[in-house]
Amino acid sequence: MASERDDIDLEVGLSGVLTGEGHRLKARVYFADTDFTGVVYHARYLEFLERGRSDFLRLAGVHHTELADGKHGEILAWVVRRMEIDFRQPARIDDIITVETRVERVSGARVFMAQRLLRDETVLVEARVEAAIVGPSGKPRRFPKEWLPAFMAGGE
Repeated sequence: MASERDDIDLEVGLSGVLTGEGHRLKARVYFADTDFTGVVYHARYLEFLERGRSDFLRLAGVHHTELADGKHGEILAWVVRRMEIDFRQPARIDDIITVETRVERVSGARVFMAQRLLRDETVLVEARVEAAIVGPSGKPRRFPKEWLPAFMAGGE
């Protein structure tokens, strides 16, 4: 029978960890992530990258549900404005991959992030992501200054 402590440890593991550089998350490649050859289908890499960014935000204290509930004065949402991806090596079924996410800079309503997917020390995918915070009308909103320390940990 699982204890409450076991449940807490398991939940913490689900979100990865904040590091001096940003965030790190472990994930397993499942059959559903692959094509018929057992290699990760290219669009699935976007999902691994999204999990890394979402869990980074969660651990940094920025919760999607709080943004959607208007906790910061109005309903807010994150949108990906631009993404560049370099596919270097394939991930395969049953691989354990690491999603690394770090903030490069924040400018107005935008945050610029660098992400990598690794298998052990091998870089599989590198991505640069530009995300923005928008209000209900879809117009950009300035990046809250109180978030800067969490986002820029180990950075500028």
